[in-house]
Amino acid sequence: MTTLTAAPKTTPPPVRPRKATGVSKWRRRIPLLPALVFTIVVTQLPFVATLVISTFQWNILRPGERRFVGLSNFTFVFSDERLRTAVLNTVVLTASVVLISVLLGLGLALLLDRRFVGRGLARTLLIAPFLVMPVAASLLWKHALYNPDYGLLNGTLNALYRLFGADNGPTVDWISSYPMPAVVISLVWQWTPFMMLILLAGLQAQPGDVLEAARMDGASALQTFRHITLPHLRQYLELGILLGTIYVVQTFDAVYSITQGGPGKQTTNLPYEIYLTMFRKYEYGEAAAAGVVVVLGSIVIATFALRTIASLFREETSR
Repeated sequence: MTTLTAAPKTTPPPVRPRKATGVSKWRRRIPLLPALVFTIVVTQLPFVATLVISTFQWNILRPGERRFVGLSNFTFVFSDERLRTAVLNTVVLTASVVLISVLLGLGLALLLDRRFVGRGLARTLLIAPFLVMPVAASLLWKHALYNPDYGLLNGTLNALYRLFGADNGPTVDWISSYPMPAVVISLVWQWTPFMMLILLAGLQAQPGDVLEAARMDGASALQTFRHITLPHLRQYLELGILLGTIYVVQTFDAVYSITQGGPGKQTTNLPYEIYLTMFRKYEYGEAAAAGVVVVLGSIVIATFALRTIASLFREETSR
């Protein structure tokens, strides 16, 4: 009797997806072409034009004397005393605003991370300053708070003096007496909600089992914050500092609206100095060179910010 053996099953070779040809690739990319063209026209062409202008000595008051000078305008940017003062003011303004905003934002984020009655309303009110237009916010601080005659700060100060028996309190011209703190405080009021939102997102992304284990082990709130929460927030802190630096370093509205760079150029930062060079001195080449330097510096900072964002995404996908 013969036994029939089944023929061995042969598995078909895996079907490999066909490689997309060049034509099919372009078909998928054609819908993105209008957006790409718009981006190039709006951002890249003006930057190329700025690069070209930065190589010319060009004053609109002397139109016949325009000539090519190469990199001389960049040499002037790094050697001019006014621009060095503007760079120093930019560093002081940016560092002060970013650091104070991060600290206040961290405190508010820790507050909003807890459950309490009215938390939603409190969160909405704390976010509101970030939604105000920069020029409107600057004018609000200049007239409603800093004004020496009818401002809220002097009104409150006079009310306190009268509370303790004095006829009237001192009249302080806050902008003239403290120009840099006046600009810093207005910007901190505007940028603290931004930092708070970033850090609040980091707090709510903490693993709950780790916090529960710390509580079970008897860790105090301070120890939990120092050894668990703060290391977890490191990348969120870096992201807030980098993004805040990118935006604050380009501040023009507050300086122009509140102090106009004075008194004595104490608050003249790089964007405002570029404005003065362009529209007061009419030195187009020098202003363009300074603008290129600011853009390149912003690109360097933005590169670090993008790396931080990418590391955050990698951390989230690896969980």
